[in-house]
Amino acid sequence: MNVFQAVIGVFSKYAEFKGRARRSEYWYFVLFNLIVTVILILIWGFPGKGHYNIPLTTYRLAVLCPSIALCWRRLHDIGKSGKYWFVSLIPIVGSWIFLYWAAQPGEIGTNPYGPDPKFPDQTEDI
Repeated sequence: MNVFQAVIGVFSKYAEFKGRARRSEYWYFVLFNLIVTVILILIWGFPGKGHYNIPLTTYRLAVLCPSIALCWRRLHDIGKSGKYWFVSLIPIVGSWIFLYWAAQPGEIGTNPYGPDPKFPDQTEDI
């Protein structure tokens, strides 16, 4: 999977909270968001300096739902309920906990949330 496949995959599953998302899909989408955010800040300036960066705000609102859905599916891949996403809302600590979970390898084989996205033809656990 490359960056473009990941971004297209995330946007094609815009509000899909079922299934699983591989680590590569998650991290490529994070990289894409970082690049777009930096470009928008360089072109229109930093928000909060007496003006609003409307393109950046519009972009962040446009990717809010797909980003949450991707995080939800990423948690499914490691065998956790997507509801654990709410842990990331805890100031400071929640972000670190979610970062740790996002870096974990997915469960091999099928889990309660669906087949392994890395090996979709495999139906049994190894």
